Amino acid sequence: MSLSPLEHDRRYGELDQVIRAHAGRPADDTPDKPGQALTAYLRQTWHTRPWALAVAERQLREYADSPPGRLRLRLGEFYAIPDVGLPEGEIQQWLYRLADHIKHSIEQGEVPPPAVPATHWEWHARFPELGQFLGGWFSQDMPDEFDDHDAAVDDYRATTDRHLVARLVGELRELLALSLDESDYAVAVAELGMEVDPPAPYAPSGWLALTADRLTSPDRGPGPGTPPPGHPPVKH
Repeated sequence: MSLSPLEHDRRYGELDQVIRAHAGRPADDTPDKPGQALTAYLRQTWHTRPWALAVAERQLREYADSPPGRLRLRLGEFYAIPDVGLPEGEIQQWLYRLADHIKHSIEQGEVPPPAVPATHWEWHARFPELGQFLGGWFSQDMPDEFDDHDAAVDDYRATTDRHLVARLVGELRELLALSLDESDYAVAVAELGMEVDPPAPYAPSGWLALTADRLTSPDRGPGPGTPPPGHPPVKH
């Protein structure tokens, strides 16, 4: 039988985060230096969940020590490592290498300095509510669902718990505080799930600032009725 969500998280939850951090990125970690994906994982996890690093190191090493056979993989009793661009025979050593880098980072207190997110995983780990907002309300279907961008923003505010709205406003302000080039803001909103252009005449940063103001404007309260406690997650 397949693993329950609880058992999966107990045995592989943080290992899964490390592997997800490598999605779309080469497994280019060397014995001497972590690759870009692992560096992004270390940077974000040190900042938000430093205790999880030791869990990741243990789960990676335990998985490498006892890799699952074909039968258990077929039964769903083990976490199946997705394709990371390495031959099957090299996966075990790569997992040990990841564990060694994480252990070194913990023991030596080597924390990657703050930086603009470098990977798709890091964008969503750093700006989770913004990813929900852009991916859920500004996908390619937005023009069919709403009259315009303002209507989509108002729908988000009316149907989302006010605590999550406040979190989104904070993430918008944090992103704008990075003072990126406009082309980098375009990359940021695309990484976070936006599939339509900002409304004319706004560039991405201008629209983000306008959206933050719209969400905090006191004359734009929730619509009639009681809003639900949250909103359905957007899968990435």
